[in-house]
Amino acid sequence: MALVFRDRSEAGQLLGRRLAHLRVEHPVVLGLPRGGVPVAAEVARALDAPLDVLVVRKLGVPFQPELGIGAVAEGGVTVVDSDMAERSGLGRYEIGVVAARERDEMARLVRLYRDGIQPIDISGRTAVIVDDGLATGGTARAAIRAVRARGAAKVILAVPVAPRDTVAELEHEADEVVCLRAPGQFQAVGQWYGNFSQTTDQEVVDLLETNGSLDPGGLRLDPGELSLDPGELSLDPGGLASSPGSAGSAGSRLPGDSSGGGCGSFERDVVIDAGSVELAGRLEVPEGAWGLVVFAHGAGSSRHSPRNRSVAHALQARGMGTLLFDLLTEEEALYRAKVFDIALLSSRLVEATMWARRQPGVGELPVGYFGASTGAAAALSAAAKPGNYVRSVVSRGGRPDLAGSALPLVPCPVLLIVGGADTEVLEMNREAAARLCSVTRLVVVPGATHLFEEPGAMERVESLAGEWFEEHLALQASRR
Repeated sequence: MALVFRDRSEAGQLLGRRLAHLRVEHPVVLGLPRGGVPVAAEVARALDAPLDVLVVRKLGVPFQPELGIGAVAEGGVTVVDSDMAERSGLGRYEIGVVAARERDEMARLVRLYRDGIQPIDISGRTAVIVDDGLATGGTARAAIRAVRARGAAKVILAVPVAPRDTVAELEHEADEVVCLRAPGQFQAVGQWYGNFSQTTDQEVVDLLETNGSLDPGGLRLDPGELSLDPGELSLDPGGLASSPGSAGSAGSRLPGDSSGGGCGSFERDVVIDAGSVELAGRLEVPEGAWGLVVFAHGAGSSRHSPRNRSVAHALQARGMGTLLFDLLTEEEALYRAKVFDIALLSSRLVEATMWARRQPGVGELPVGYFGASTGAAAALSAAAKPGNYVRSVVSRGGRPDLAGSALPLVPCPVLLIVGGADTEVLEMNREAAARLCSVTRLVVVPGATHLFEEPGAMERVESLAGEWFEEHLALQASRR
């Protein structure tokens, strides 16, 4: 019997010592439930890092559940070992049934563990994925891909024990794999622990509440914004492809206007005076810009959001300036009440708009808003404020329902873009569209989930947003 660790806490402490060099990178530690969370809690303490949970579910063979053929993870990630599935005699339909069941369980666990709190924003950061041990590595592979999809700059997989060949395979997936024991002969993770009793859901919740509340570089936020895909196992990429004209229009300028706004191109980091606070932002304006789009990010995100930055670059290619900024300071973002205070967020958006109108080179440009997730509610609420004079609003996967009584007061054209697989948010957008009194269009991107991570989905969002602003924001530019 190759006993090495007394229990998960000891394994986590030893793993934390091995990872001590990461402290200077200010990482985020992500525990895989259930057993990985007690290990991750010790690692987070050792690194003085925030702790979060990443829910992953193994896809087991129906008649032999312990035999894994893949895994599903938060964010719509699905990994299937086709060779193992074939050897098990499972076809596409059978795998789909298993995957659907595990997605349902994953959604239940997400609701239980987060209790209204969304994952920490890991975009641009080092993410350390921790489990209590690995066998085939299927769940770890899904976790790594899910974390990469969320924009992590560096992904490290850390476990106390795993088979040598599994570690070697995962080294091609993660930037680094740290494993305390990697034996050639391996039967089960439990053989390496003195106490390997099952971790309960309540223990996971308690550990997250104790260790996961503070994060100087990020935030755990709202589950209504989670990207879970309870639908089909696979999505039709054909339904997500960009429209035939999108590639050609991506680099276009204001139709019929070769001169643009006459201002030279520039980009710079800025500090926005929002009354009692100062907010960090990034202002980028192409030469001859004819409009300015101000971004309102969603809960758990920031001006560094890779998705919003991608949209911003697409709009710049069409001749629009962009302003991405943090709606809250780092200190404010630690308080959940502020994160969902739409009145506060919308007032910050108005302050940022007023600030932009005072800047040389962009002050005379017509302004549009691009809001994502809860940021869409802030954008709509801000657009409804008297005297703000915003010319157009685009919402991506938004929560316009949170704008409440402001919806009927929005005077400008509104485009609502929602993923077809994001069913709950889609219904919220349909109801909100019925309450908006201005020109409104609801576009559903087939097969896309909440974060539009599927192939071609974000390109479709970029095309739709660009065309909408060219139609409605450009009209105002031509009247200047």
